[in-house]
Amino acid sequence: MDNRPIGFFDSGLGGLTCIPPLLAAMPEERVIYFGDTARTPYGSKAPSTIKTFSLQIADFLVQRNVKMIVIACNTVSAISLPELQQRYPDIPVVGIIRPAAEKVARTCDKSNSVGIIGTKATIQSNAYQDLILQLSPDIRLNAIPCPAFVPLIEEGIIENEIMDLSIKYYMDSFIEDHKIDTLVLGCTHYPLIRDNINRIYPFLNIIDPSREIAAHIQRQLTERDLLAKNSDFENTFYASDLSENFVNMINRIFEINRFKVEFKNLDFDV
Repeated sequence: MDNRPIGFFDSGLGGLTCIPPLLAAMPEERVIYFGDTARTPYGSKAPSTIKTFSLQIADFLVQRNVKMIVIACNTVSAISLPELQQRYPDIPVVGIIRPAAEKVARTCDKSNSVGIIGTKATIQSNAYQDLILQLSPDIRLNAIPCPAFVPLIEEGIIENEIMDLSIKYYMDSFIEDHKIDTLVLGCTHYPLIRDNINRIYPFLNIIDPSREIAAHIQRQLTERDLLAKNSDFENTFYASDLSENFVNMINRIFEINRFKVEFKNLDFDV
C-alpha cells in the first residue's frame, strides 16, 4: 500500500483527459497534475528543448513525493521517456505511447488501415509506428501531423466550425487516400475533439491513449504493491500559467465525472 499521489504532466491541458479514466478505475488514487501552459505547445519545439522542459517538470513532481510519474503527453513520451527513466531509477516512469500501441496490435491486423494523428514531434519521432510494427509487423500504418489542433484546443476553440474545418483540412484526404478505418489519437489533447471526429467520420474506430493508460498504470502499481487505500490527499492541479482556459477545461472534464479538484498556480521559471 502506498498513499502517495501519482504525478502526471503534459505540455498543457490535454493530459487532463488521462485522469478521469484512471480515477474511475482506481477511485482510491490521488494525483498531482502539472500542465506547462506557459510554454505550450511542445510539438513544434526542438527535441533538446522538450527534454529540458520535461526534466524540470519531473523534478518538480519528484520534490512533491509522487510514487509514479505518468507522462500524459505523446510528444514527451516520444522524445524524453528514456532520459526520465534513467534519471529516476527508483520511481516508475510511464509513457502514454506503449499502452495505445499494444491496443492497436491486439485489436488490428493486416486487414485494417490504421492512421495516427499527432504533433509534428510525435509523428516525426516514429515512436508509434516503430512500436506498433515491432508488436505486429503486418499492420498497415500511416501517420500525419496536425499542428493546429493543440493551439485551438488550448484556446477552447472546440465546439465550432473553426475546429471542424481544421479537422477536415488535415484529415479528409489522409483518410480517403489511405482508406483509414482505425484512428489513433496520438496526442492527449485530441480526446477533447473526439466528438468532432466521430461526427465527421462516424465509420472510424478510434483508439484513445488517454483511456488505455489507466489499465497500464493499474498493472504497474499492483506489481509494485503501490496501490493506495483510504488516501486523504486531494487531487491538485498546477499550471505554469493558470489561465482561464486551463481552469475552464478542468471544470469541463471533472464536473462531468464528479471528481473534486483543487487549483494552485505555480510560479515556474519559464
